[in-house]
Amino acid sequence: MPARPAPRLRADVSQLPRYVPGRAAPSDRVDKLSSNENPYPPLPSVVAVMREELERVNRYPDPANGALVTELSEALAVPPEHLVPGTGSLGVTRDLLRAAAGEGDEVLFAWRSFEAYPQLAWANGATAVQVPLREERHDLEAMADAVTDRTRVIIVCNPNNPTGTAVHRDELEHLLDRVPGDVLVVLDEAYREFVDDPDVPDGIEVYRERPNVAVLRTFSKAYGLARLRVGYAVAHPPVAAALRACAVPFGVSGLAQAAARASLNAESELLERVRTLVDERARVTRTLRAAGWTVPDSQANFVWSRLGSQARAFTDACEAAGIMVRPFGDEGVRITIGTPEANDRLLKIASDWRA
Repeated sequence: MPARPAPRLRADVSQLPRYVPGRAAPSDRVDKLSSNENPYPPLPSVVAVMREELERVNRYPDPANGALVTELSEALAVPPEHLVPGTGSLGVTRDLLRAAAGEGDEVLFAWRSFEAYPQLAWANGATAVQVPLREERHDLEAMADAVTDRTRVIIVCNPNNPTGTAVHRDELEHLLDRVPGDVLVVLDEAYREFVDDPDVPDGIEVYRERPNVAVLRTFSKAYGLARLRVGYAVAHPPVAAALRACAVPFGVSGLAQAAARASLNAESELLERVRTLVDERARVTRTLRAAGWTVPDSQANFVWSRLGSQARAFTDACEAAGIMVRPFGDEGVRITIGTPEANDRLLKIASDWRA
């Protein structure tokens, strides 16, 4: 057959910022501390509910996520119409940007932060405006200064991925006071359950008083449902309605909805695991610092060190010893908090590497 022309695609696709996930572990003998996953599987009660739901996978899920919305509404004390579930907080972010930012608009966020933000802005035709971190934290004054009449969305990742640092209440309120009311401010709180600093605000409380604030949360991290992809937004009705209009129908599977509901019912048990991980985060931070590492205070389920050009060498040393961590170019390394045994092995490698 004669050669046929290839489909005509966007010429700028090759320039698309790539999201680089943590690599899959090559075997069960490797400790994967590269993807900010919960190292513990779902609780038995959650697994039992998922098994029951498997018998119904021939049926489409509830497109309105009705039962999940009802239970989230009760748990968070927010009206049901303010809740919009989606395919993880990442999927909800995508839909929010579809609803709020398009060609010629700007999406503003700190950098380095979550790698998907530039990609999502680009996919919607918007311009990504990256404001450098200051001492590994959001520079909210500089972010406020960067707002223009083209700014449609500001994303505050709190705690920030990959640095783990968190914005405090007074800083956030000052930013919100400076931002025009027609600019949507998105508080990405994927790691909220790991926060133990009382000065870090609960985004739900902030949203109650600010019509232009939306909050994103997920069941992927603390609840250990990363593979099921279920998160949600809390937003005032105009934003929530626009978000629903942009969402993919049947986006959250029935299995995911059932597991999320079961996890809410088992929250006290799950939060015991979270406390264990928070205690381990403190231990890992102390031990790394004692070994000469520079590690900022983290409020997430990972720690960060700006190793610069040594990031790749340390990553390679870890992989040779059966530990996977996440390098970010020649900037630094993010290390997820794992089980105590995995953390012990990581700390041994880190101490020897620094020696």
